[in-house]
Order: sequence, then C-alpha cells, then structure tokens
Amino acid sequence: MKKQILRKINNFSKSNKYRNSIHQLIPGGAHTYSKGDDQFPILSPAAISHGKGAYVWDIDGNKYLDCSMGLTSISLGHAYEPVLDRVRAELEKGVNFQRPSVIEMETAEKFLSLVPQHDMIKFAKNGSIVTTAAVKLARAFTGRKLVAFPGDHPFYSYDDWFIGTTDCNKGVPNEFSELSVTFKSCDIDSLKQLFNKYPGQIACVICEPEKNTCSGCNCQQSPEVFLKEAIDLSHQHGALFIIDEMVSGFKSAFPGSMTKYGLKPDLATWGKGIANGFSFCALTGTKEIMELGGITNEGEEKVFLISTTHGGETHALAAAIATIDVFLNNSVIEHNQIIGNLFLTKCAELINKLEMNQYVDIIQCSWLPALNFRDKKGKISSAFRTLIMQEMFGQGVFFQGYLCPSFCHTPSDIDILIDALEGSLEVYKCALNEGIEKYLVGPEVKPVFRKHL
Repeated sequence: MKKQILRKINNFSKSNKYRNSIHQLIPGGAHTYSKGDDQFPILSPAAISHGKGAYVWDIDGNKYLDCSMGLTSISLGHAYEPVLDRVRAELEKGVNFQRPSVIEMETAEKFLSLVPQHDMIKFAKNGSIVTTAAVKLARAFTGRKLVAFPGDHPFYSYDDWFIGTTDCNKGVPNEFSELSVTFKSCDIDSLKQLFNKYPGQIACVICEPEKNTCSGCNCQQSPEVFLKEAIDLSHQHGALFIIDEMVSGFKSAFPGSMTKYGLKPDLATWGKGIANGFSFCALTGTKEIMELGGITNEGEEKVFLISTTHGGETHALAAAIATIDVFLNNSVIEHNQIIGNLFLTKCAELINKLEMNQYVDIIQCSWLPALNFRDKKGKISSAFRTLIMQEMFGQGVFFQGYLCPSFCHTPSDIDILIDALEGSLEVYKCALNEGIEKYLVGPEVKPVFRKHL
C-alpha cells in the first residue's frame, strides 16, 4: 500500500495578498532575483516573517525546516545568539561615523590571519562589489582590458562585465560585453586556447575554486590540480588570477578552498557565510596589487577601488568577527559536512527504496549537497523540480533542491527532511505516470537569466 501523503501546510492567504501587492512597489518583487515569485511554486510562502536556528516562519505563521539558509549565507543558524550578542553590543556604540571605526582594524586583522597568502583587505556590502573591484584592480595592474571566466558559471556580479554575457543583457552596451571572454570550467586546454586567441589582452581570470558539482565535472574531484595549473598559466601570460570564494568560503573549508588546497591567487573575493547572514563581503589580495587602491604612494596614479558609505558599518563587522570566532572555537566545518553527508546517505537509501534512480540524481558534495530531477524521458526538468518544491513546502520543509548545512542543523532535522522527501517523491511517481499537470499547481519555476519574461 502506498504511503498516504498529507499536506501539513495549505494556508497561504497572507502570502497570496503579499504576492498581489509587492510587484507594484518593488521591481521583481524582491531585492534578489533568485528570491522572486518566478523562482517558487504558487503553493509556497511569499515572504518570511522570522527565523530561528534551522527554522523559518512565513507571514501566515507556517513553520519550515530551512534547507536554503538565506541563499547559503547562514552558516551557523538564523538569529544565532553568540553573533547577535556581539552585534547588540556594537549597536549601542553607533553604526557609522565620519572616520573609520576602530572595529575596522580588528576585523581586517582577524580576517587576514585566516588567509596567510594575502596582505590586505577591503570590505563591502555584497559580492558584486568585490568581484567588480577585483576586476578593476587587475585591469589597473596589467593595463589590459579583457576579463576571462567560465562561461557555465551561474553568477559573478550584477555589473555589466558579467551580466552582459548572459541572456538577460538588456541595458548593457555590446562594447562592455565584448570585454569579457569565457572558457570551459575546469578545462585547462580551454583556458590555454583563450590565452592564445587573445595574446597580451587578458587582464585576469576569475573563477570559483570548486563547485558542489565538481563530483561530476572535468576536474574529476581534483579541482586543486586545475587551479594550480590555471594560476601558473595566467601568470605565464601576464594575467592575474582571482579566486571567487563567495559560495565555497566557510563551507568547503575554513576559511575556504584556497587555504585547503594551498593556493596563492593574486586576489580573492569572499561573502556568503562569513557573517552568518549579515551584510559583509571582502576582497583580499597581495600588497603589491591591493595598494593600487590606496592613498599612500604619492605621485602614483590613483585607482578608485571601493568607496561605499555603508561598507564599514560596525554591526556587520561585529557579526563577521563573532562568526569567525565561532568557527575558530568549534568544529563548524566538520559538523556541517557531517550533516551534508548524512543527507547524502539517507537520500541514496530513499531513492533506491523508491526505485527512483533514473529520475533523481544526487550531487555528491558534503558542503552543499543537491538533487537534480528528471522527467519521464530522462531530461532534467524544472517542472518536476517545481513539483518537489511544492510538495516539500506543503510538508513544512523549505527545500529548493539543495541543502546548505548549518551549525544548527541536527540529525533529527535530516530525518524530518528525508521523511518529507519520501512523501514528495511518492507524488512525483504519480505525476510521472499520470501527468504532472494533474499535480503541479500553477507554472513551473523559470531561469533567472532568461531573455524574455
């Protein structure tokens, strides 16, 4: 007998009102496109009221086990008290001043102590600012124009140098887009071909050190081999190498993959996970390059690097310091990857049990495990992914196809997740046999980077 699937959550009345109003106030309905309504099924929360630990609540009062954790920025847990304590103490002193706060030096020393390869740091509020700053430094240092990156990377920046290469490039002049060139991820021959095609023109190569999909890509789970070759190749051709630890930082290792593999890129960008959800990102690099953005070398031409009113807000820096301290004093990476591996093990058992192997792929990554969903023809399907999301939300699990393990997730939470996944996959099996239109309410989710709405 099939397990009876009972939805725990059916009331989205306040969410529906929110959905109907928010697009009149905010373009896209959110301040990050990946949080938009077109990224979620109709039967889902439109807005979150609050979170605590590994759980969030929507505006209808529904409670969810959170697997997405704020676009993977929550490394410890929502409203994590040791971080909040440090933030509260800093708030009492004021958050912004006409001169730098003393906490800026404390934060710089703390962070750079984790990255012995680099000498200087610059703070910002989001990842796009620091990746664009890194590109600007590379162009200033080399006197070249072109920036190279993997063409299959989902996102580097909302600035023109990256967005101009996507399908969603309206508003970006072709002249800007032509300054970006792409190669194939983890393919050293592809990068060699790029340098040969544009001799003496590439200012920098920027790429992630590793992705959660590395288990099935060209690097054959040895990204350090490609990275070391790519860094050497870039330097041989007079270009700088930038490692983007925005996603991998504070997840793949502490502080990131560049230290795990003993790499020395010229520059590195950091963001998600560093401050447990608070707005703190950083650019680190060698002194020779970073000093171009300074003001002490009199007579040198000035590089206007990063200059933001809110980049040094004290409470965000305090959150970063407190988060780093938790990582230093606890086995956070070990805990999070144990949770990730537990999810992977139980997923494999469940998929085998339900005989769903040909329809559900497991992405074997302990720090960001994920699932791919396929239709009856075996093609990866956004419609069936939407159905899984719909059913998981209905059972009180905020799941978009991946798990971002946090220090607050427990083995019991994984049991809850797997139980909900079992129920959702039972619906999935019915949809495969009877047609997805019978089970999916509303449209399927859409790609963020698409040409037309």
